[in-house]
Amino acid sequence: MSVRIPAQKAQKAQKVLRHSVRGQILDALRAALVDGDLVPGEIYSGPALGERFGVSATPVREAMQQLALEGAVECLPNRGFRVLTRTPRTLAELAEVRALIEVPVMLRLARSVPAATWESLRPAAHATAEAAAEGDLPRYADADRAFHRAVLSLAGNGQLAQVAEELHRRAQWPLPGAPRARRADLVADAAEHSALLEALIAQDLPVVESLVREHFAGSPA
Repeated sequence: MSVRIPAQKAQKAQKVLRHSVRGQILDALRAALVDGDLVPGEIYSGPALGERFGVSATPVREAMQQLALEGAVECLPNRGFRVLTRTPRTLAELAEVRALIEVPVMLRLARSVPAATWESLRPAAHATAEAAAEGDLPRYADADRAFHRAVLSLAGNGQLAQVAEELHRRAQWPLPGAPRARRADLVADAAEHSALLEALIAQDLPVVESLVREHFAGSPA
């Protein structure tokens, strides 16, 4: 016996499904940005990307509009979306702003958060190490943000965590023509997460500050 879904419920299910597709496409586009598959300066159309992902152009356009809000692309009427070109100066500015926000917060947390809480973040640090060992740059980028998000969430300031994550995401987009991050670079970057946890547990404030600043300045993701 078939079950007939009321029109109102069917409409809600459609909206959920569409939102789910848009979210999946957004995740895929973000990964493509990090991995260099979406090339800075290049123009991409909604229909062409939709064909690539096996969906209609609508969820692609919606996802691209979100990326435009995040500063990754610009909308070109009747043409599509251009991936914005970044410069070394842009990355340096992002690193400086991230340090201004996160260093004071981590130093404050180092003084107040118990060692057991820092120990609970070891799985998040391990996740970055696993992704780095596999050379999976998009997965590493996600794990890297997750680790920093877990640390900053301890400050109890949702606005701070949101701003910091947006800056972090922007810092992960590669420069035009830059070589893909090597596995060794990712492994070294991931190792800094474990070192940071050790310094936080020991309440070694100078080492905490040094690690965070160096991590931002030299991070490949």
